[in-house]
Amino acid sequence: MAKFKQECIFGIRAVMEAIQDEKEIDKVMFRQGIKGELFQQLFSLVRERQIQFQYVPEEVFKPFAGKNHQGVLAEVSPIPYQDINTVVDAVVAEGKMPLILILDRITDVRNLGGIARTAECAGVSAILIPNKNSAKISSDAIKTSAGALYHLPVCREKNLKKTIKELKRRGLTLFAATEKADKFYTEVDMKEGCMIIMGAEDTGIDEELLVLADQQIKIPQYGKIESLNVSAAAAILVYEAVRQRK
Repeated sequence: MAKFKQECIFGIRAVMEAIQDEKEIDKVMFRQGIKGELFQQLFSLVRERQIQFQYVPEEVFKPFAGKNHQGVLAEVSPIPYQDINTVVDAVVAEGKMPLILILDRITDVRNLGGIARTAECAGVSAILIPNKNSAKISSDAIKTSAGALYHLPVCREKNLKKTIKELKRRGLTLFAATEKADKFYTEVDMKEGCMIIMGAEDTGIDEELLVLADQQIKIPQYGKIESLNVSAAAAILVYEAVRQRK
């Protein structure tokens, strides 16, 4: 039986109203074979707002058997996502240099939570994640973050490439963590407003994002295993930026 780590809204009209009220919907699930005019209205709305959706078997709806779910469930994020430009504006208004941590295709909630915990402790301005191919901000992620996700601005964007370009135009430097880099992380200047992008441990940073980097940086490794855990690597890079700024 499916277990849900997030608040769920069920029923076609209820989900439509939630979307129209701009609630933070992570994903909408449709029962396989669902039909009807009202469903088509909901489906069109989901596609229009570019919300993730999935067709699932009847078993997924068993926890809601006593409710009129109508074959539709929506998972709601436990935190509100923030606008990245609004966050940057607020940081600059305080006379500080923005430090944005970008997570590309990091799908493990434990890594997400661990990174968020470090980022909040280090005073990172915000975490930026993609709308798709990213770990959900679930109760597990919040628990792993020790509650940091309640305090750290999290920004979710449909197009990371476009967002990064916009932030670069605003003067932020992009540092990409990659084993392909020639420079060590201690050899670059992170004192000014910047972004640090981390990729998935198995695939790294998407090539379309990697080419946008102003500097590619790496962490020296002297052991026998291939790489650091992404949460540990993020902590090293973030605290280097903190060290330089102090």
